[in-house]
Amino acid sequence: MKKIVTALLLAIVVWGVSILFFTPIQAVLLGIVTLLVVMWTNHALPLGVVSLLPILLFPAFDIMPLKSVTPNYSKSIIFLFLGGFMLAIAMQKSHLHVQLSNRLLRLFPSTARGIIYAMAIISALLSSILSNTTITLMLLPIGLFITENKKLKVRILLAIAYGASIGGILTPIGTPPNLLLMGYLDSIGLASPTFTEWMALTSPVVFVMLLFMPWFLSLGVRDEPIGSMVELIEPFTKEQKKLLWILGLLSLLLVLNTPIKPWYPGLGLNEKGLLLAAGLLLFMPGIELIDWEDSRAIPYEIIFLFGAGFSIAAAFGSTHLAEAIAHKLTVVHQFPIWLTLLVVALAISFSTEITSNTALTSIALPVMAQLYGVQSHETLLILMVTTVAASYAFMLPIATPPNAIIMSSRIIEVKTMATFGFLIDLFGVVVVALAAWLIWQGALG
Repeated sequence: MKKIVTALLLAIVVWGVSILFFTPIQAVLLGIVTLLVVMWTNHALPLGVVSLLPILLFPAFDIMPLKSVTPNYSKSIIFLFLGGFMLAIAMQKSHLHVQLSNRLLRLFPSTARGIIYAMAIISALLSSILSNTTITLMLLPIGLFITENKKLKVRILLAIAYGASIGGILTPIGTPPNLLLMGYLDSIGLASPTFTEWMALTSPVVFVMLLFMPWFLSLGVRDEPIGSMVELIEPFTKEQKKLLWILGLLSLLLVLNTPIKPWYPGLGLNEKGLLLAAGLLLFMPGIELIDWEDSRAIPYEIIFLFGAGFSIAAAFGSTHLAEAIAHKLTVVHQFPIWLTLLVVALAISFSTEITSNTALTSIALPVMAQLYGVQSHETLLILMVTTVAASYAFMLPIATPPNAIIMSSRIIEVKTMATFGFLIDLFGVVVVALAAWLIWQGALG
């Protein structure tokens, strides 16, 4: 109860201050958003419960009618994520993730730096298609028992958590902010990047981050001794082979579905339907990699969280709060575009350290879209930078689930995470701003 009261008091304070600068309805919306963000952060109520509150609060305070709020909880992009959850459950049930991890570990040198790179890259690759929370939980035991050297163990665990956050950037389904962006682009009438277009845009950022982050973490421990790296490699089971075929076919279809203008128009398939179809295929006779009981493991509270995020974004639009905040940020028009991108990345990166990156993205997207106007060429650049920077949360345990999970090992100090995380945050901000200015600006033109 104390946490709920704290959230209410902070919401009232924000409302009281906001009413001096915004309209009454906009101030109320800011107060409600504060209430939601604080309760998401301090776990005053279960995640799913807090995520459903906009359905009640927005109509109650005349922000949006009920019939305008509820459709945000059933956007088509959510079914893409449902398919991804089903594939993740099948991978866990068949233990395919263990097989893939063991094989990938063998590709790296048996040194301290080699194992840090291995765990960071494995975490990133798996987190690009699976929940970064799940991947961190899967890799945590490996990180804990791979060596008895505590100093090295700390760096390995940080590599796992940071790799999971970085890997989520790589694909549209890798992390909730990516899906929020795609849903928001649909809602304002802008074309979303296809699956492979997204990967082409973000892969330079992920590549550079995965070169720098493990190298930086390995400073001072490269000569530390390590133990045995991997278990014996076993043959793939029948179930694992089935899943590999499905994942391979899905990947092929996603590649073939991507148009290469003006030479190749693509297959014209709906990618949301492809992901959902791949998930439902797992139930079919002859395949039967998961059953309906397994589907209980789908984190429906995350789906509700998406709905809340889309609702907040819609409310910022309907109350014109996004334009009001953007008007107060018009100073960025005086900056060259590269500096604007850097400032946006910096602001989002450090804001996401103290709040949910999903909540922050849902709030930031409609605001950033109004800086130059929805139809402006610079807008898509800024929205991409906003979304990617929201995954740069390396400093604090509360910033992301992966950070919190590795802190549960009780061998990492907050000061250690904050020190490494601060410098990696700064590096990441520069990388994404440069990528947007030098690469994305031409690709998205």
